[in-house]
Amino acid sequence: MSRKRNDGTMVNSRLIRRPIQRWFPVFILPTFICFIIGFIWPFIQGIYLSFCKFNVAKDAQWIGIQNYVKALSDPGFIHAFWNTAAFAVVSIILINVIAFAIAFALTHKMRGSNLFRTVFFMPNLIGGVVLGYIWSLIFDGILKYYSTYLTANATYGFWGLVILVAWQQIGYMMIIYIAGLQAVPEDMLEAAEIDGANGWQKLFRVTIPNVMPSITICTFLTLTNSFKMFDQNLALTGGLPQVIQNGAKINMTELLALNIYSTYNINKNWHGVAQAKAVIFFLLVAVLAIVQLTATRRKEVQQ
Repeated sequence: MSRKRNDGTMVNSRLIRRPIQRWFPVFILPTFICFIIGFIWPFIQGIYLSFCKFNVAKDAQWIGIQNYVKALSDPGFIHAFWNTAAFAVVSIILINVIAFAIAFALTHKMRGSNLFRTVFFMPNLIGGVVLGYIWSLIFDGILKYYSTYLTANATYGFWGLVILVAWQQIGYMMIIYIAGLQAVPEDMLEAAEIDGANGWQKLFRVTIPNVMPSITICTFLTLTNSFKMFDQNLALTGGLPQVIQNGAKINMTELLALNIYSTYNINKNWHGVAQAKAVIFFLLVAVLAIVQLTATRRKEVQQ
């Protein structure tokens, strides 16, 4: 008599898949309910409130697109957008280039590489508000020799934010790049070396194409983090210095998230405008993230 082979496929199909298919609603339902209560419903309510004038949600009065008109005509919001765009471009390039360079160096045989990985990653464990206050003391201590301070000059404030965020996030991105570099097939590198490729050719023709999944993730994280940055901006500069342009007060180092927060705290008549800015902010970040993911994933290679 022939016996059926009890291989892994039969075990997976009979002993694992069927119970999961039968009972998965019991496990998914609590998480799904929490997701609706904590994200979906507030998100829908936030979109509705962006078309309303309100002090609290219960007192909302529908006013149409007036909040969006005010938001898009606010000089401070427009300046914060361009300031955030410039900050994002500089941060993405600086953080990813330095993180990749450090990861590339640490994946080669190097004495004390594990210690260096820990040291570079540690700044990511410190909260953004604490970092902001620490670096404000550092920058003001340096700039006092030039009879100025960080919030007195928009250029100093901008580059102070770049340095702070780079110092905080480089170690985290480095870990992701190390994982990608360690997954590069050794036989491809050996084949390239046999064919006479030098170090730069192996880097750009073999290593980087195989590390594109890590580049995709790190670019996505640095892009979204740059646009969403709030606590570091609030603690380091608070948006200062402030100037008056065409009768409007503009905070020169204010990014989008801080601008939305400041708009909400102007007075109760601007709560709806702040909510409209938040919806615009969400759409902007979502579109940029989708475009970036699509563009970088096309360059990934299949191993």
